[in-house]
Amino acid sequence: MQRYPRDMTGYGATPSKANWPGGAKIAVQIVLNYEEGGENNILHGDAASEAFLSEITGAQPWPGQRHWNMESIYEYGSRAGFWRLRRMMKDLPVTVYGVATALARAPEQVAAMKDAGWEIASHGLKWVEHKDMPEDEERAQIVEAIRLHTEVTGAPPKGWYTGRCSNNTVRLVAEQGGFDYVADSYADDLPYWMTFGDRHQLVVPYTLDCNDMRFGIQAGFTNGDQFESYLKDSFDTLYTEGAQGSPKMLSIGLHCRLIGRPGRAAALKRVLDYMAGHDGVWFATRQQIAQHWANEHPAPSARRPSEMSTDQFIAEFGGIFEHSPWIAERACAYETGPTHDTARGVHSLLCRAFRSASDEERLGVLNAHPDLAGKLAAAGRLTAESTAEQAGAGLDMLTDDERTTFQRLNADYVARHGFPFIIAVKDNTKASILDAFRRRIDNDRDTEFAEACRQVERIAELRLIEKLGA
Repeated sequence: MQRYPRDMTGYGATPSKANWPGGAKIAVQIVLNYEEGGENNILHGDAASEAFLSEITGAQPWPGQRHWNMESIYEYGSRAGFWRLRRMMKDLPVTVYGVATALARAPEQVAAMKDAGWEIASHGLKWVEHKDMPEDEERAQIVEAIRLHTEVTGAPPKGWYTGRCSNNTVRLVAEQGGFDYVADSYADDLPYWMTFGDRHQLVVPYTLDCNDMRFGIQAGFTNGDQFESYLKDSFDTLYTEGAQGSPKMLSIGLHCRLIGRPGRAAALKRVLDYMAGHDGVWFATRQQIAQHWANEHPAPSARRPSEMSTDQFIAEFGGIFEHSPWIAERACAYETGPTHDTARGVHSLLCRAFRSASDEERLGVLNAHPDLAGKLAAAGRLTAESTAEQAGAGLDMLTDDERTTFQRLNADYVARHGFPFIIAVKDNTKASILDAFRRRIDNDRDTEFAEACRQVERIAELRLIEKLGA
């Protein structure tokens, strides 16, 4: 089976119920990135100075040189910005993304984080780019980051966010184990599980839009009002969705050297006051959100369709199209991935195989379907699926006259079209089935062939929903 690793569906139209504590309409999660002292610097053994997320527009690395201006901007974050934000948010649950080497150079700040009861998650060993880092080197840096973080803070991190990550990062962190969550994703408004081999890892997505980093990039925020307005709009939208029964999570990303500047800090204060003025708001650390989610929505235990071998897939779904396992076998040739791990995802694969089959093959599928209330039903020789479906529409409890009518219509329909009358009985009642029977029997064969194929696909969809959930 061809694997496509990206999940383009997620929770789809019906997100999982968050069930936030106290019936909260929204979970607000504040992250304070502590990177100062962990950025690129030849003092830290790096090849060049830092050039990312500062007040210097279009900054470039200085190979082999220290960059005094860049260093002092980062130092503002540790010397002034951190303390301004600490005073503002000391009574709020905050998650710190702490770069391990930066934390090691910040004993006063670490003590203040701990005194406030903030969660200190790992932001990697150094605040550097990982996209070109060899896998073994990145794995070693993860191990060293955990070791140093534990040494500096007194406890290992339970959350992880690299930020400037590679395609290997989330898998490597999951394989390392011991983390309540990984945050290297921007894919959802709710936590979700990822699977790596036999290991399940909870992902609590982060944000780049509700993030003060946009003060440090071109076409980003230029003043505090823009930041304030954007966060309020984000909060209002999610709060309304929560009030309508679909609570979500709002992540807010902050940096000491950016939002810690006086003119921006004022906007943050207004936003926090605005959110706190609403009922049903759960301010939480990321670890609290992760632990809540794991309790409410444990890691999946069943093998997902995209993880199945060809034989497993055929065994599991070969009966969805009546007596036609070849459809599931051909579906295995298509590209599959996490986005197909739903009833409609598998249905899409199976329907593609059915639709691309020859007319003779599709006719064989139609003829594999039993007559409604026919002799096979009376003899108890239907598949379990067909038996349940016909019983659900009351076709197992017909009067003698009704049974005679069905048998006559069955015979007339087959004689005219060359295949049985097919309808998704779960969508119908006994009366509506008889009405459709009489309405369709006089159609031309091509019209009925197309309609029968559509009904076969609908039957398959309903069976998959029954099997996998909506």
